[in-house]
Amino acid sequence: MSTEENLINAEKLNGSVEHITYTNNSNGYTVAVLKVEDDMVTIVGIMPFLAVGDCIEVTGKFDVHPTYGHQFKVSSFEKAAPSDTASILRYLSSGAIRGVGPSTARNIVERFGDRALEIIETEPERLSEIRGISLDKAMKIADEYNKQFGVRDVMLFLSPFRISPEGALKVFNALGSNATEIIRNNPYVLCTEEIGFSFEKAEEISSYFAVPKDSDCRIAAGLEFVLRHNLSNGHTCLPKDKLVATSARLLECTPSEVDVICKEMLKALQLRLFVEDETEFVALPQYFTAEEFVSGRLSVMLRYAPPAEPLADLEIEIIEQREHIKYEELQKTAIKTAISKGITVLTGGPGTGKTTTLNAIIKILKSKQLSIALAAPTGRAAKRMSELTGCNAKTLHRLLEVEWNDSDVHVFARNEKNPLPYDVVIIDEMSMVDILLFESLLRAVRLGTRIIMVGDSDQLPSVGAGNVLADIISSKTVPTVALTKVFRQAMESLIVANAHRIISGEQPELSSKTSDFFMLNNLNPVSAAELVVDLCAKRLPDAYGFKPLTDIQVLCPSKMLDLGSQNLNNLLQNRLNPQTKNYERITFKNFELRQGDKVMQIKNNYDIMWTSDSGEEGNGVFNGDIGILEKIDRKNSLLRVRFDDKVAVYYNENVNELELAYAMTIHKSQGSEFDCVILPILDTPSKLLYRNLLYTAVTRAKKLLIVVGSREVLLSMVENNRKSLRYTTLNKRLRDAFAK
Repeated sequence: MSTEENLINAEKLNGSVEHITYTNNSNGYTVAVLKVEDDMVTIVGIMPFLAVGDCIEVTGKFDVHPTYGHQFKVSSFEKAAPSDTASILRYLSSGAIRGVGPSTARNIVERFGDRALEIIETEPERLSEIRGISLDKAMKIADEYNKQFGVRDVMLFLSPFRISPEGALKVFNALGSNATEIIRNNPYVLCTEEIGFSFEKAEEISSYFAVPKDSDCRIAAGLEFVLRHNLSNGHTCLPKDKLVATSARLLECTPSEVDVICKEMLKALQLRLFVEDETEFVALPQYFTAEEFVSGRLSVMLRYAPPAEPLADLEIEIIEQREHIKYEELQKTAIKTAISKGITVLTGGPGTGKTTTLNAIIKILKSKQLSIALAAPTGRAAKRMSELTGCNAKTLHRLLEVEWNDSDVHVFARNEKNPLPYDVVIIDEMSMVDILLFESLLRAVRLGTRIIMVGDSDQLPSVGAGNVLADIISSKTVPTVALTKVFRQAMESLIVANAHRIISGEQPELSSKTSDFFMLNNLNPVSAAELVVDLCAKRLPDAYGFKPLTDIQVLCPSKMLDLGSQNLNNLLQNRLNPQTKNYERITFKNFELRQGDKVMQIKNNYDIMWTSDSGEEGNGVFNGDIGILEKIDRKNSLLRVRFDDKVAVYYNENVNELELAYAMTIHKSQGSEFDCVILPILDTPSKLLYRNLLYTAVTRAKKLLIVVGSREVLLSMVENNRKSLRYTTLNKRLRDAFAK
C-alpha cells in the first residue's frame, strides 16, 4: 500500500495514557495502554517521552488478530499539555519529568495551580520559590519538560520530508530544542555521523530552504560524505586529489571551489592530513586518531614488554607427550615467540596447525599462573574459539563491556581509566577486526599485557574500515610467525588441499566425485538455483544425513540475481518451511518471516534478553548468530528465537535485526564454520570475482563443499588476485613509530 493510501485509511484516537508496558529510551519505541472514552486500547510505535497521564492523539491503524484482538500501530502522535490542576498533578507525579516526584509535584501545583506547566516552560526560575527547589534544579526541571514537547515540534517540522518519528528523535537528541533553527540554517548537519541521514536527504531539505549550491556548509558536508561513504569500502582515508575530484562531481562544483573548503577544514582540524611518499591523504579525525594511536601504542608496548617467561624445550616436550602430538619447527617458534614477546601475530591457512599451536600456548601460559582473556570479533567466532580451545571466549565488545550512551552510540566501560585485568589477551579471527575496535582494545589493555593475535591474512579484511592484520604483518614491525606447512592428515581433505591451491593461484581439483569437495556444472541461473534448493532440501540429507537447518549452509558471493542470497532464501524458505494455516508469519522489508524459519542476527544487540535451557538468564545476541524462529507471539508483540541452547525474546522494534539465513553472503560467514557448504558461482557480479572471496568461502566448510555453477567462473576467481585496495595509514605509521 502506498504512503498516500496509508494516510487516507489512517485512523485517529484521542485519549489519556493509563499504563506504560514497555519503552526503549534510545529510540522511543513504546507499548502503552490508552484510555479512549470507556475503552482501553493497546498502542505500539515510536512515541518518545510518553508518560502516564499524557493526553495524546495518535494516528495509525488497528491490527486485528482473530485470537489476540486489537492493537493500534501508531505512525504519528501529538501530545497535549494537561490543562486542569488534577491532570497536571497526575502528569507531574507520574515521573515523566526527571527530578519531579509526587511530593515535588504536589508542591508545584499547590503553589501555581493550573499555571504550573506555563511557569515551568516560561518562568522556570520561579520554581525556586518553593522550598527544596534550588535555581539549578528549577532549570533542570524546565529543560526536562521542554524535551517532552520540543521533540514534537521537531517531528512536525521534519514530517513533510518523510522523516520517521524515530529519525526525528535522533535529530532532537543530537541538536536539542533548537533543532529546527539549526536545520534551517544548515540542513547538512543532518548527515553527520551522530544523526546519520543520507546526503541525498539533506540535499532535499536544503533545496526546500534554498541553500545555495556553492555554500560552504554544502561543500564541507560533501567532503565529509565522500570520506564517510568510503568507510564502507574499507578506506580510513583517501588521497586528497581523489577526494576533491569525487566531491566536485558529487556537488557539481569546480575542484578549486572544493579544494578551498578542504584546506579550510584541514586548518580547523575538521579533517586531518597525512603525507606518505609525497602523496597527501585526508581522513576524518576519528580514523586519523585511531591509526595514530594504534601505531604509537604498539610501539610502546613492544618497547616496554613484560619480562620474557622462561620456557625450556622440556616444557614443550611434556605437552607433546601428554597430547600425543609432535610440533613442527615453526609451531615451536610460534610458541616460544608468544611466551617471550609482548606482542605476537600467529597466522596461517587451514591445516597448518594454528589451533594446535594456540592450545599449547594457552596451556603454557596457564601453567605459569598468568590470567588469560580469549576474544573474537563476532559471537559465532567466539563460540568456535571456545569449542576449539576448551576455554571461555567472549566477543571483543563483551570483553570491553560495551554500553550505550544517551545518543544510542556504543561506548566501552573498559578503557585507559578502567583497564582489563588480564596478563594476556588473545584475539582470534584478527582479520575481521577493524581499526576503531582495535583502538578500543589497545586503550583497554595495561602496559605490560601480552597480546597474541591469531588469524589468516588471506581471509577477507574486516567489514569496518581499516586493514589492521594485513597492515601489521606487512609493516614487519611486530613479531610474526606464519605457519606454512600443511599437515599430511589435513591434506587428505580436498577442502584443505584446494584452499591452498586457490590461495596460491593454482587450479583446484574439481573432477573428484567421491571426496569432500566437488563441483556440479550448471550454466543456467534458474536451474542452478533449483539445484541448490534440491541439494539442501533432499539430496544431501538423503545421501549424508545432513540436517538442512543446522548442518548445511548456502554461501553466496552476492545478495542479488538468481543465485544471490535474497532469491535463494525465498526459494529455500518455500521449500523447507512452506506457508501453512497453522503457522504465524509476518511480512518485513522484502521478505516474510514464518515460525520455523532459519534466521540470522545482523548486528550486535546487548539488550535482547534470553533464557538458556538450564534456566540461566542473560542479555545479548550478536552479529552473525544463527537460530530458528520458534514463535511469533502477536498478543505480546514479540518473537522467540532459539540460538543453540538458549531462547531470545525479540520485541517488534528489534525485528529489523533479523534476516533469513538459509543462504547468506560469504562476507557474513566470516568467523564461522559449517559441516556442509553449498557455493553457487555463476551469475556473480564481476567486482566479486576475486581469489580472497573464493578462498574465504571454501575455508568455511568442515566436512563437505559443493560448488554449483560454472567451472570457468570459478577459475577466473582463482586467477584474479586483485585484493581489495584499502587506503589506510597504519602500515606507514607503524614503520615510522618503530623507526624512532
